[in-house]
Amino acid sequence: MILTVTLNTALDVTYRVPRLLPHASHRVTTVTERPGGKGLNVARVLAALGHKVTATGFAGGPVGSVVQNVLAMSPGVVDALLPCEGASRRTVAVVDEASGDTTQFNEPGPLITPAEWSRFLMHYEELVARVRAVALCGSLPPGVPVGAYAVLVRVARAAGVPVLLDTSGEALRRGVAARPEIIKPNAAELAELTGSRDPLPATRDARRRGAHAVVTSLGPGGLLAATAEGTWQAAPPRPLSGNPTGAGDSAVAGLLSALAEGLDWPARLTRAVALSAATVLAPVAGEFDPRTYEEVRGSVKVTPA
Repeated sequence: MILTVTLNTALDVTYRVPRLLPHASHRVTTVTERPGGKGLNVARVLAALGHKVTATGFAGGPVGSVVQNVLAMSPGVVDALLPCEGASRRTVAVVDEASGDTTQFNEPGPLITPAEWSRFLMHYEELVARVRAVALCGSLPPGVPVGAYAVLVRVARAAGVPVLLDTSGEALRRGVAARPEIIKPNAAELAELTGSRDPLPATRDARRRGAHAVVTSLGPGGLLAATAEGTWQAAPPRPLSGNPTGAGDSAVAGLLSALAEGLDWPARLTRAVALSAATVLAPVAGEFDPRTYEEVRGSVKVTPA
């Protein structure tokens, strides 16, 4: 069993419009809704890969009810979300069909009380005792301590469970000091953490700050990984055109599933890049076609960096 944690769950709403223009009214061609927040996206991909997965975090209000109702229809994902008094957020993505670009609007999320946070910690400790790996993903909702991920990493480490941390800002800065197994920042998050915009030395610097391994997303350039076993860059076989929404979460699922299966680092990176690429190429944001994944996986290039 793999556990994913999404403290700031969301209902992801995607609008597609022929062309997005400022100060104009738009006719929406299609609307899709799905449970969101990075950890729930990771959970769905893990389940699609055949892993048993439990998803936890907070869900509250009418939006939280919709999230849980839809999540119940996701095969292979066990709902372990805790209720909260505040209302879960929505994220709205507007896809410009002419350019392929996506504009995102993210609400802040519910205010979590100290009592709710204490209840979650007890719930998390119980879940961690029964899993093989943990993904801690996304932003912190208001009211959750900024050092929350550091606490959750230490709880998992005490139980002997490896952790992948995917967050940003001060939550990442504090979380990496708790020594997670893997952190997965993008290039901007890495620069904010280390002060360097050169990905290779910045990735190595981030590892010195506490993470056992650092895997940096380079967007179309693939992934750059600094680990105890070596440093590699993994890239898709060609530039990809599509919707990148959810591609980073698919990469997290690839890394975590391969970690749980005991694969070596080149194999982990190959899986992560192939899943990310298949997600970009999928017609629905955050999904992937298994056939596309298999096709891309055979062409991913992994080279020492």
